[in-house]
Amino acid sequence: MGHVASRKSIGWASATTVSAHLIGARADVDFYRIEPPSGYTKGLPAAKRTDVGEGDIPPEVRGRNFFPYKPFHLEAAPPRPNLANIVNAVQRVLSSGTYQGAIWTQGSPRIEEALYWFNLLLDTSVPLCGNSAQRAHGTISNDGPRNIVDSVDWIVSRAWADDAGQNCAGVVLVSDQRVFATREVAKVDARPGGYVAVGGHGGILGSAGGEDVPILLHIPAMKHTYRSEVNIARLPAEVMGVLATQRGPERVKVAVKSAAGELLESAIPRVAIIKDGSYFQEDWEPVEENEVDLIAMLRDRLSRAPLAGFVNEGPSPYGRIQGRARKAILTRAVYSGIPVVLSGRGNTEGFSASGGPFIGASNLSSTKARLLLMAILMKLGSLPPAKDPDHPTAAECAATDEKLAEYRRIFRCH
Repeated sequence: MGHVASRKSIGWASATTVSAHLIGARADVDFYRIEPPSGYTKGLPAAKRTDVGEGDIPPEVRGRNFFPYKPFHLEAAPPRPNLANIVNAVQRVLSSGTYQGAIWTQGSPRIEEALYWFNLLLDTSVPLCGNSAQRAHGTISNDGPRNIVDSVDWIVSRAWADDAGQNCAGVVLVSDQRVFATREVAKVDARPGGYVAVGGHGGILGSAGGEDVPILLHIPAMKHTYRSEVNIARLPAEVMGVLATQRGPERVKVAVKSAAGELLESAIPRVAIIKDGSYFQEDWEPVEENEVDLIAMLRDRLSRAPLAGFVNEGPSPYGRIQGRARKAILTRAVYSGIPVVLSGRGNTEGFSASGGPFIGASNLSSTKARLLLMAILMKLGSLPPAKDPDHPTAAECAATDEKLAEYRRIFRCH
């Protein structure tokens, strides 16, 4: 992550270095190395550091301290627990009161997920912009540096500020002179212009980097950052999860935050996206032989992931589950304490509604629905498990429905 600063400093989080000429005329800049794409395998003395930090940088390991995305044979994707680390690091920077705003730079295929996660988890009223490059540094018409300059202009302009001076736009991605809401932005191609607004109901909030000054045209109605019900400040210290025992699924305590109020790596839920569609159903019974992969995944989650969930990406836009066997297994998951979200595939413009014991993802993509479900699990904990998940009692069904109502409400406003 990089950290850029305006006259009151903008924070810049990422793995790139940028010439400060165009930026320096607009802002003072600090740089923070948070999950960078390159690292110091032999370490770096403190005297040579150009980022914000103290002491020597010890030898770093690919896939643990830095995560390259090129060349492809050396690619290393950040693991799931790092979602805690990036929130803690950026929250510390933005809570310092030093910066007017921040810029997060990351590889173009991954940035949309990190930014939506920040939109949900960060408790901040200053702007955070995301930037990536669709053309590599050093190539003709490289778009990365221009996007960064446009983000600086967006932050310095204060187009994002409401009457109280708070950021009303949420976390945004600035690319090709457009300002995207992170809830709706998605990469569809590896070229400039390769980001689009998905969901069918807006998504481009304004403009930065054109002939005119940056402008905000629309304000998101969905909750974000300091308004988010699942931001880090509003998460509890612990929630109740669920694990399998010889007596069936049972509730267990799961620590979510440290004594210092930071997110714990061990708290990040395991939520899987499962693909569904027509002609998936096998023509045999019993259920146990029909969905062996899904059953194995359910058993794995119950054995070692006290906070877990599934997102079923089904036919657009409703994401309805295809086939009796799959529906039976996912219903078992719900009454084992594991929530299941229904999401339409692709760029759905319709709204997947809740039905039965399942949660509708609204118009979120399965990728974004997964992140929101992870955040809600850390807010509300797991669903209450039934003693026999295949045959829940009326009282157990009522308890599950009551908890599902809370999940559904948050899905409708984030």
